[in-house]
Amino acid sequence: MTEPAKSIETPEMIDELERVSHKFVDAKNGVGRVIFGQQKVVEETLITLLAGGHVLLIGVPGLGKTRLVETLGTVLGLDDRRVQFTPDLMPADILGTEVLEESESGRRSFRFIEGPVFCQLLMADEINRASPRTQSALLQAMQERRVSVAGHYHSLPSPFHVLATQNPLEQEGTYPLPEAQLDRFLMQIDIDYPHLAAEREILMATTGAHEEQAAKVIDAADLLSAQRLVRHVPVGESVVNAILDLVRSGRPDSSDIPMVMEHVAWGPGPRASQALMLAVRARAVIEGRLAPSVDDVIALAQPVLRHRMALNFAARAEGITMAQVIDELCQRIG
Repeated sequence: MTEPAKSIETPEMIDELERVSHKFVDAKNGVGRVIFGQQKVVEETLITLLAGGHVLLIGVPGLGKTRLVETLGTVLGLDDRRVQFTPDLMPADILGTEVLEESESGRRSFRFIEGPVFCQLLMADEINRASPRTQSALLQAMQERRVSVAGHYHSLPSPFHVLATQNPLEQEGTYPLPEAQLDRFLMQIDIDYPHLAAEREILMATTGAHEEQAAKVIDAADLLSAQRLVRHVPVGESVVNAILDLVRSGRPDSSDIPMVMEHVAWGPGPRASQALMLAVRARAVIEGRLAPSVDDVIALAQPVLRHRMALNFAARAEGITMAQVIDELCQRIG
């Protein structure tokens, strides 16, 4: 018999929410001692992990994307691995393969050797450099939390999260991610250059004799428990309506917003609504609130929607950006 869902309003659940909130604030501060000037990036990444999703990190080289994933693995107590994606990378290189072994008695049998995808936090570095065949293999792992090798399914560890990186400048020799795979990422987080004070702090902290090291704050069991808690957070009718209005108004065939009708080729699907619902709940939990607000929807609209929409040729010719379109959508619900 399935246990009924507990209300977030019970004293036990409120205590649990406060405990999780404090843990994730400590985790955010722990990451911040190693990653400088990227507070928003760290916060959005933690929100995604708390919501149980995957992250696509886009930024030029040298902004600390790899260091961020390594630090998150340490702070969250997760088994993390890194795979450098290249055009010659094959699905077996990340999923694993079966090898033929012969026992002492002469009996032969196949044994599955797990690939690097069998971890809790996988960094897929420069994911768009892999071939479509390898990308589709990772897509199955991200969506189904299992892989298929030689007709047999192998379950991945729990929790399982992919933090993929992509360089927006170098596009030669790359394979753009298909829309179906982009949609599997709960958020696309764009990483900008740090401001002057943060870059000064980076310069002083990373070139001296002593470099700050991250410490474990929570573990995998805590993260799974927190992810279950997120799904119990109540969402008010005004927030549900704001999510639906935001997503549906981004579709050119059903929108009444001129900028969308004129400049958007295709808009976000239902998975965008699901992602926003989980993300606003996770943001509320991290901030110690009992329920999300419309402000949470507006704050997370950019990272949740920017990779689930596409501009048409007219928009690109006029210099219209996706950020401008999403800001226009937010004004509708703001």
